[in-house]
Amino acid sequence: MAAERAHTNRILWNLARDDFKQKFAGSYLGVIWAFVQPVVTVLVYWFVFEKALHSGTQAVREGIQVPYVLWLIAGLVPWFYFSDALNNGTRVLLDYSYLVKKVVFRIRILPVVRIISSMYVHLFFVGFMLLLYTLYGLPPTLHTIQIAYYSFGMILLCLGITYLTSAIAVFFRDVTQIVQILLQVGIWITPIMWNYAAMNFPKPIMLLLRANPMFYIVQGYRDALVEQVWFWQKPVETLVFWGMVAFILWLGTFIFRRLQVHFADVL
Repeated sequence: MAAERAHTNRILWNLARDDFKQKFAGSYLGVIWAFVQPVVTVLVYWFVFEKALHSGTQAVREGIQVPYVLWLIAGLVPWFYFSDALNNGTRVLLDYSYLVKKVVFRIRILPVVRIISSMYVHLFFVGFMLLLYTLYGLPPTLHTIQIAYYSFGMILLCLGITYLTSAIAVFFRDVTQIVQILLQVGIWITPIMWNYAAMNFPKPIMLLLRANPMFYIVQGYRDALVEQVWFWQKPVETLVFWGMVAFILWLGTFIFRRLQVHFADVL
């Protein structure tokens, strides 16, 4: 049993590494593009909100006590991971159809492959983010270790959603397009670009925003880096988040196992 588990883990990590490299196979710069694109995205958003539309975005930045670029990147770094893992994870069974058709292959590890593959870039940008904070005179503190906690929660959240969407995508290919649209909307309602605390939204709207589990993650990164707040100081939000993660994980794995016997026939 232990030898079999070790063999499976070895296959998992090898697939994740190869999957990461394969995304940029054939390009001259290779995996460098995985890091260039998010950096450019951060610079574009920072320029638009901080410089180009300075006079028109005071409400967006109201209440933020640190340079806007620091506040922005603390929200974008987890979102980049969530978006990449979910986008690629939804297509994983379609992309690895040749493995799905193998009787002896453990199909359930494929969503995990995409989750791990996306983690390489995430770890780089966590380091980049901490370096940027340090250059601005805000070096890591004890609260910063919470990034590991929030990243772990985000990984489990992504895994549950990916099990669900990847299984459905085998039978309904349009799910991949739906996920992309939802992610485009999600970056604005999480919220990442603007400070929700400065907006006078009605209570139902605020509850709706907080119902998004990525709201907890993004706010958690900012609590760890800017607000210096421990996660246990928000017990209600923490319990609700982990309750949602547990339900999504259960639902995703349940649907995946129910549909798994039909994957090879459809693909």
